[in-house]
This record gives sequence, C-alpha cells and structure tokens, in this order.
Amino acid sequence: MSVRFGLLALLADGPRFGAQLRSEFERRTGGTWPLNIGQVYTTLGRLQRDGLVAQVDTTEERREKEYVITAAGRDEVDSWWTSAALADPDPRDELTIKLALAVETSGIEVRDVVQRHRAEGVQRLQELTKIKRAGARDVAAELILERRIFDAEAQIRWLDHVEDRYLRSPSRFGTGTADTARQR
Repeated sequence: MSVRFGLLALLADGPRFGAQLRSEFERRTGGTWPLNIGQVYTTLGRLQRDGLVAQVDTTEERREKEYVITAAGRDEVDSWWTSAALADPDPRDELTIKLALAVETSGIEVRDVVQRHRAEGVQRLQELTKIKRAGARDVAAELILERRIFDAEAQIRWLDHVEDRYLRSPSRFGTGTADTARQR
C-alpha cells in the first residue's frame, strides 16, 4: 500500500491536519509503518498538485494546514478500495538472490544455507506467535501481525521446498557448473 492511498482513505473519513494523518495512519497500521511528517506533507503536496486533496482555509492563529479530499480524490480512493491488491513478492529479496547464487557457487553448501535460514525463520515465527498469544491488540494490529506470521510460514515452506529440490537433484543444483565455467 502506498502512503498516497492511505492518506486518501483517511481523508475520505473527514478533514485532517498533517500531524493527525500521520498519527492516525500509524495507529491504524498497528505502528508497523511509521511515517516521517515530512513524507506526509510531501505526499499531501503531490495529492494537492494532482487535484485529489485541497487545503482548507484556516484561521491565522492556526498555522497548521488542514486538508480535505476532493471529488477526484474520492473517486481515486473508491477505485483503490474496489481493486485487487495481491502481494507480489519481490524476487530480488536477499534470501532469494543468495540461494540463486549459491546453487552454482563452488564451496557453498546450499543445504547449510537453507537450514540456517529455516532456523531463523522458525525462531521469528515463534516470536510472532508469542506476541499473538499475548493478545490485547486492536483488529488492525492483529491483522498485520497475522500477515507477518503467514509470511514467515510461507518462507519456511519455500525453504523446505528448496531443500527437497536440492536433495532430489542429481546434479545438486549444478554442482560442477561453476567449476566448469571457470575452466573455460
């Protein structure tokens, strides 16, 4: 989710000052996405430039700027609410790249790399599960925590798959390929 749509969604509920948007965004996301106030105002500036929000005239004693969503902004956020936003994991994450390189690097035991990362993943999963069992969170924070749990479980399953592929591979993921390439 972009900050842009988060701020539009909050403004769809009513006018807010930048600091209110920041604190409400962080509250509703369970504190998992802290915002810099500068990022809030930069995003508001872009939204205003694009005609999606407008600044409300405030009194002189009130130096802070208040923002409202425009009709175009409401259309934009309505479209966002009704569109699918499936997660597309980044194939460039460090673990994926590490394993992609390890399978053809001589002297690197892929299984050891997998087992170290699986152990770390299991530990993370245990920590997240412990937090979940402690309870006393609002629904938004609970949903975010559960997403992190599912992500940890998925990574562990993927590492199990990588190890299984490695053990079943007659070439052990191209063992010798890197050595052969170096000899050329």
